[in-house]
Amino acid sequence: MNTELHQIGLVYTAYVIAAASPGPSNMAIMSMAMRRGRTAALVLSAGVVTGSLFWGVLAATGISALLARYAEVLVVLKILGGVYLLYLAVRAARSALRPDGTGSPFPDHGTRSRSALLYRRGLLLHLTNPKSVLAWIALMTLGLGPGATGHTVAIILAGCATLSVTIFCGYALVFSTRPMVKLYRKARRWIEGTLAAFFGIAGLRLLLSRS
Repeated sequence: MNTELHQIGLVYTAYVIAAASPGPSNMAIMSMAMRRGRTAALVLSAGVVTGSLFWGVLAATGISALLARYAEVLVVLKILGGVYLLYLAVRAARSALRPDGTGSPFPDHGTRSRSALLYRRGLLLHLTNPKSVLAWIALMTLGLGPGATGHTVAIILAGCATLSVTIFCGYALVFSTRPMVKLYRKARRWIEGTLAAFFGIAGLRLLLSRS
């Protein structure tokens, strides 16, 4: 029992480090929170959380490990993810170059359609990231020993789901506060430029990586 708890604790710790570390999803949530406010950022976060849990369930059932054995699947994910990140980079760069901020990677639409679009984009950020698949495989390998049961899998998934909501929605809440919104308004072009560079580098690294 103590060994099982120790393994679950390691999984939670590893997940927090992986999910909270700066990455495309977190950067997108931060930018959305400062630019469009709390609600929009939370909707985007919901898509990211869903994508993370999707890979988690697949890893728990062993399907993602099967996918990882076929290099073609990961190559397709790398291409889709890299192209999508480059698309976001171009949008952010256009926004940075324009005084009115148009050309944002997350353009305005009607309230209902905008929410659906933001959710899909958050979901896409995670589903097209092959590193998410491999990270979940590593987490499940770390947490599931020879005597692991379905109960252990459920605890890992439930705990990581809670951590996922806390981390990604936490970024949305923190960066939508008044001081952060004021900072964005003062340094919008610099922030969008930094975001463009980040997305561009991440996209190129994904496309050019060999693993």
